[in-house]
Amino acid sequence: MIEVKRLSKRYGEKEILKDVNLTIERGEIFTIIGPTGSGKTTLLRLIDLLDRPTSGDILFNGIDANASSKRRRETRRKMSMLFQKPALFKTGVYENVTYGLKFRGIDRHSIDEKVKHALDTVGLFDYAKRIAPTLSGGEAQRVALARAIVTEPEVLLLDEPTANLDPIATEKIEELIVHINREYRTTIIMATHDRIQGQRLADRIAVMMSGEIVQVGQPHEIFYSPKNREIARFVGVENIVPSVVESNDGGLAVVNIFGSNITVISTLKAGEGVLVCIRPEDIMISRETGKSSVRNVLKVKISKIVPLGPLVRVKTENSLVALITRQAAEDLQLNAGDEVYAKFKATSVHLACG
Repeated sequence: MIEVKRLSKRYGEKEILKDVNLTIERGEIFTIIGPTGSGKTTLLRLIDLLDRPTSGDILFNGIDANASSKRRRETRRKMSMLFQKPALFKTGVYENVTYGLKFRGIDRHSIDEKVKHALDTVGLFDYAKRIAPTLSGGEAQRVALARAIVTEPEVLLLDEPTANLDPIATEKIEELIVHINREYRTTIIMATHDRIQGQRLADRIAVMMSGEIVQVGQPHEIFYSPKNREIARFVGVENIVPSVVESNDGGLAVVNIFGSNITVISTLKAGEGVLVCIRPEDIMISRETGKSSVRNVLKVKISKIVPLGPLVRVKTENSLVALITRQAAEDLQLNAGDEVYAKFKATSVHLACG
């Protein structure tokens, strides 16, 4: 539906986007994740045609969206954008939502029907007469969302839509995003620095670092098969250990970490330098080696135990990190200085470029 080709954007001498290429399919939720300042908002503004690129093309249904002023207007009317901070007018909720429809010259009867439907969709039907500035942050963002969807856009762009909201308001907005996508087949492009939110909502994810798209894929590809150390760190892979493939027998590779050989599923050949990546939640902690299907077992000494709500972060002296449940930690009676066994499956290990 949308194709971004070799897109670049400069502000003076500063290059914000560098040769960005993306394809976004009709009806999908596509999230762009990356640290603050990586260029996510700039990319959304270019796709929404609020700004013009320094170079490159944006195609909408195969047609250059920037080909002419007329083409830009026609394309922009098919899109709506929701920003991080809802910029509401100091009027009633109903009046705020009507803005885009009045701008398009829609008749009063149709406006009334569409506004009521949009407010009902976001759960604010009874708030029509409320004054917008008196609403809570979550309610205000839902009004802004109603204003964005009332024009029935083909594409909805979301720029950090829950960054300033509490967990309950965030959950409501996320539910609405999924509902709008599934119910109306609206194509949704969302930028967020919250990697877990991106994973929760997305059909596909693009990772953006320093103005470049460094990896695109389905959530499990991004979170369990990151291409390099920087991506792995950002998506929460705490265990990243440099190593070399020692052997590979039919796709069962052997690498050495912390002085012990472990087995990994990989097509990489012997002698290749790699980064051994293991997510902390994929590591089990045990007092005994035991008999199980888990292929990799390392004897380690605990250096630190940190409670994280219902979870416990266990760090060992060789810097291996495991994330286990609080109940599991209590059952094992773990303490700093204890020698235990860290266990993980061969399929839980990913070898990235070293």
